[in-house]
Amino acid sequence: MRRPLIAGNWKMNGNKELASKLILELKEESLKTDVEIVVCCPFTLLSLGEDLCKESNLKLGAQNLHWEEKGAFTGEISAQMLLEHNVSYVIIGHSERREYFNETNEIVNKKVLNAIESGLKPILCVGETLEEKNAGKTNSKVSEQVLKALRGVDNLNNITIAYEPIWAIGTGKTPTPQEANEVISYIRNTISKELGEEVSEEIRILYGGSVNGSNASEFLNEEDIDGALVGGASLKVDEFIEIVNF
Repeated sequence: MRRPLIAGNWKMNGNKELASKLILELKEESLKTDVEIVVCCPFTLLSLGEDLCKESNLKLGAQNLHWEEKGAFTGEISAQMLLEHNVSYVIIGHSERREYFNETNEIVNKKVLNAIESGLKPILCVGETLEEKNAGKTNSKVSEQVLKALRGVDNLNNITIAYEPIWAIGTGKTPTPQEANEVISYIRNTISKELGEEVSEEIRILYGGSVNGSNASEFLNEEDIDGALVGGASLKVDEFIEIVNF
């Protein structure tokens, strides 16, 4: 039985005041204990997040990492730096990283390998553009991203995949829950075929892309969707709680 996971991606938002308010309110709520909850805040808030998440069921996540352990990589952050702040999860391959910072499948693969080897749990993001969707290339795009990102990964137990159609991120547009489930089912079948049925049954696959309190239940009711990667709604504590407690 796959344990549901709800991860909040704050992106480049938040300050100490907001982080304290959000996390403390989450800690005060009666949140479902059978759901894993991850807060992915900016690097500058990881130290505060570490302190605030102590003695709670909340896990701390980061939004990116470099594939090297250390070195002359100005502005980057390593897995070991994240681990010093008790970070458990790290988002890798988000479409915004791919689009704005030219991250290729090969770069994403190196980051996944480094995260796994360091003991971090990757949340691997995949998804298609509107043009690719309209051209009927959704399945080929996401399967290619998944397989190239997981190339050479021996331990797949700690991998989570997030299907985020690029055209739905921050736009308010979403696929129907059935459409999202079909793509996620295709991803699971691809993993079963290429990496083994046991892996495909155990790996968690989330949906992301304009998830909010009013539509989350529809997506989370689908058989193959194991949770959500939540963007803007994760900065609204009432909505995030509603998603977690569905």
